[in-house]
Amino acid sequence: MQQPQHILVIRFSAMGDVAMTVPVIKNVLQQNPQLHITVVSNAFLQPLFQGIERCHFHPAFLKAQHKGVSGMYRLYKELKTAYTFTAIADLHSVLRSTILKTFFTISGYKTATIDKGRKEKRELTRKENKILRPLTSTHERYAEVFRKLGVAVVLNNEFPVFSKQTLPAATHNLFVTGKKIIGVAPFAQHEEKMYPLDKMKAVVQQMAAESNTILLFGGGEKEATILQQWADEIEGVHNMAGKFSFAEELAIISNLNRMVSMDSANMHLASLFGVPVVSIWGATHWYAGFNGWAQLEKNMVQAALSCRPCSVFGNKPCYRGDHACMEMITQQMILDKIKNS
Repeated sequence: MQQPQHILVIRFSAMGDVAMTVPVIKNVLQQNPQLHITVVSNAFLQPLFQGIERCHFHPAFLKAQHKGVSGMYRLYKELKTAYTFTAIADLHSVLRSTILKTFFTISGYKTATIDKGRKEKRELTRKENKILRPLTSTHERYAEVFRKLGVAVVLNNEFPVFSKQTLPAATHNLFVTGKKIIGVAPFAQHEEKMYPLDKMKAVVQQMAAESNTILLFGGGEKEATILQQWADEIEGVHNMAGKFSFAEELAIISNLNRMVSMDSANMHLASLFGVPVVSIWGATHWYAGFNGWAQLEKNMVQAALSCRPCSVFGNKPCYRGDHACMEMITQQMILDKIKNS
């Protein structure tokens, strides 16, 4: 099979899933020096791909000119005009990416699509007769798409994807104290994946009391408001949410000593820089394949419950109705993991 020379990678939201493509794409390009890759994704995610040699980014504006079927056709025409592709890799496999891929298929392009393993994920998350076993990681599922296109790749997570980046000037004073800098990202897209905020705040208070500098991360006005309240009330705690660009936040994350995160995007962002993550898992489970790049199981905080996981993404109501998977996690369990990570 002739090896593709320029592959279009399609992967729209969510942020964490897009971040998981980054180490795979870098491995593919490092191991195939004749290859170029163009990623088409949500425009604001472009900083994730900066600095990767032979990786290009084409922004998609899914709520504006690229909305709907006509928007996907417009995006297809843009891409076809701007680049000469030899293959198309759909790493998303949703209606939007399928429509875009279909336009290329009709034009005679070779395409390959991710196998999400939906059947085995249903077996993992069903209420009765659950089959609890580690499934193929999402990183490996992404890599397999490239192999379908004739591109050889062996994933190597021995080294971080990116090195530390230059800090924004406004944060320099936070990093010169000699204290351990710990990031905390207490939010997730779905409530079932969130440790109770009052308990998380208590964890932050305890970490700050132990002479650590705590940086809080979140997105959106509501989350930023809550985090600012924490920062105002607790000495040694600083809110990053809503104060920096996405690229600047990545630079700050790259300089952390630790990140404390839910099963959420910040786990994956920190992973790109080799930052150890203490990840807190409730309704979801790393068995579904969404662990952070090169993150260790020993740093995960989770309760042993037979009902876990009840969903792949944390978007379904608790089977028990009491959110026990998070309520059973004590603050000390999290603090111990942070100390020993």
